[in-house]
Amino acid sequence: MTTAREHKTHRDSKSHKVPKDDRYEVRLSGSGGHGVILACVMLARAIGTDPRRNVVLTQSYGPEARGGAVRADLVMAKGAIFYPKTMKLDLLLTFTQEACDKYCQDLKPDGLLVVDSTMVTKVPIKNSYGFPFIRLAREKVGHPMVANVIALGAIAELTGIVPREAIRAIVKEFAPKGTEEKNLKALQVGFDVAKKAKRK
Repeated sequence: MTTAREHKTHRDSKSHKVPKDDRYEVRLSGSGGHGVILACVMLARAIGTDPRRNVVLTQSYGPEARGGAVRADLVMAKGAIFYPKTMKLDLLLTFTQEACDKYCQDLKPDGLLVVDSTMVTKVPIKNSYGFPFIRLAREKVGHPMVANVIALGAIAELTGIVPREAIRAIVKEFAPKGTEEKNLKALQVGFDVAKKAKRK
């Protein structure tokens, strides 16, 4: 067991890329208010802009609209997706310790875990990255509500799951009027911190 502030990935980050033809499974998780459903919708839309990719999104809410457990799953593949639900995750993003503890067992042996290092202090696997998404949102962008967009940028940079241009276009499209630049700045923060982490 290691802390989120100490852990680093223990394999070449360049090796964790989306397979050209294979099925790839993603789960974003946290609590109500973290924006994981919206983030997964934007990710699915961005992936779907590539006509060579098929993508299916499913989502689950906890008993409370805000504060309850929330997760969203995404399955992408070059070919037909015959089973739309996740079976073994290639990538798991968690904003809370509870979500990390609950869903980490659903990762493949070589799956990648990405956590909010402020909220997740006990990381059960070595193949992981930790970023203080919520703190970065406050300090770099001025609003904690864009933490989910920073996380999207980090995911895109770490995995190559979607081109930067595609996710930029979708984030701009989904941003409430007047907040486009703030959201694009948050996305860039995610790109930058993940790129820096890959060099370590």
